[in-house]
Amino acid sequence: MTDNPDRRAPRFDGTRTRLSRMPAWGWLPAGALLGAVAGGAYGQLAPPQYTATSSVVAVPNGATEADCTDALGFAQAYGRVATQLAVLGDAQVWAGVPVSTLRESVETATSPDAPMVAVSATSSRPGQAVDIANAVSRALITHADHTKERTGIRLERLARAMKPTEPSSASPALTTLVGGSAGVLLGGLALLARPRRATDDDDDRSRASVPGPANAADVHGTLG
Repeated sequence: MTDNPDRRAPRFDGTRTRLSRMPAWGWLPAGALLGAVAGGAYGQLAPPQYTATSSVVAVPNGATEADCTDALGFAQAYGRVATQLAVLGDAQVWAGVPVSTLRESVETATSPDAPMVAVSATSSRPGQAVDIANAVSRALITHADHTKERTGIRLERLARAMKPTEPSSASPALTTLVGGSAGVLLGGLALLARPRRATDDDDDRSRASVPGPANAADVHGTLG
């Protein structure tokens, strides 16, 4: 059995009336409060994330004429290869997680000045983040060894990933601040879009636009 639309209409009209009577300045603190509560709740309920980083360096193997400039170029290339299936397929064996998890958690970074590749892994467990970062860098070194005779460049481990002691995700205080700022923004937008109340000047203009009985009689006499 459905509700009668005629019964729902007064409720909707009453809600619009209450919103229209809300003070203009009330939208901003209301939005800030709701946003801060939502941001704080997210910061408390979302599990913390930890990030571990290992790094490798590209060096000439001495068997060819490849130099440091070539090593820099290959480091940029290996930084892009590190997140591809050819490397992640080997890394999943050492990390103990599927390739889909590696794709979601692994990021790489390279430097325009140094032939280095940084492999970062993020996880809700610090130990798993370490295992993933070290596994991907190990797989990347193995991948480079397969082509070092042809490229003249090999990869060496520069630093192993260390177990993080603090989460890399945003703290509840920061999420509360961000949520409050977003709430103020949404409150300002709601303030611009709120129903506009008719003012006394608008009522006077609407009454003035309707001709009075005397004016109507004069117009009728003129036409007659």
